[in-house]
Amino acid sequence: MERKHPLNVGEGCWRSLSSWEVPVNSNLEPRDIESAKDLAQRLGLPVSKVALLTRALTHRSYVNEHVDAQEDNERLEFLGDAVLDFVVGAWVYHRFPEMPEGDLTKVRSAYVCNEQLAVFARKFDLGRAMRLGRGELNSGGRDRDGLLGSTFEAVIGALYLEAGLGAAEKFVHPLLAEAREKILEGLEDPKSEFQEWTQAEKMGTPRYKVVGSSGPDHAKVYEVDVSIGDKVLGRGSGSSKQAAERAAAADALKKLNLL
Repeated sequence: MERKHPLNVGEGCWRSLSSWEVPVNSNLEPRDIESAKDLAQRLGLPVSKVALLTRALTHRSYVNEHVDAQEDNERLEFLGDAVLDFVVGAWVYHRFPEMPEGDLTKVRSAYVCNEQLAVFARKFDLGRAMRLGRGELNSGGRDRDGLLGSTFEAVIGALYLEAGLGAAEKFVHPLLAEAREKILEGLEDPKSEFQEWTQAEKMGTPRYKVVGSSGPDHAKVYEVDVSIGDKVLGRGSGSSKQAAERAAAADALKKLNLL
């Protein structure tokens, strides 16, 4: 839902913006950084210790270039990763009571993979608040999946330390509900399906090879071939090597009339 006016957050209360679209300021200069205080107000985060949230937004490249920055976000990233694993795992367990353990694991993994966490981060325009060194900024770090996903984890870690597990759940749960259909649609893994078929046919294990790449570092597209022996059976492209491999496996399954 589009919001044209800022949210007024009363003292002692907060609201998750997880189901809202956050407007992006297209006039933002590449080197401008949204403060942690402004980010907390924009997203309605119950964070009073601005220093903790500032640390969550600070990449080690920034620390290397600024003597006033005392610590990067890697420890908070570690904590946030663990918090997300639990929050997502518990949510999936309760939302899909008939789903077997193997599929529950796949769904949780799809939610907490870096590509999906980057989607969550972009929803909140988190890149504008990330504190990055010059090299990372110049190479498009504010829109790179790896940095966005890691920063999102660090923010969750800071939220957990500041306001507890309940606050983290309140912030994350709407994101999970919104992405549910997309996650379920992607539950099938073409790589596993293709390998199961090749092994059943006694053809051996598929081999994946990167045959090309294009685009800038922050938006690179990889092209991958999948082959059995010397025969290429499929080709696919994607924003990561893993995504390109899945696309190649799906292409092979289609050509074999198995998909």
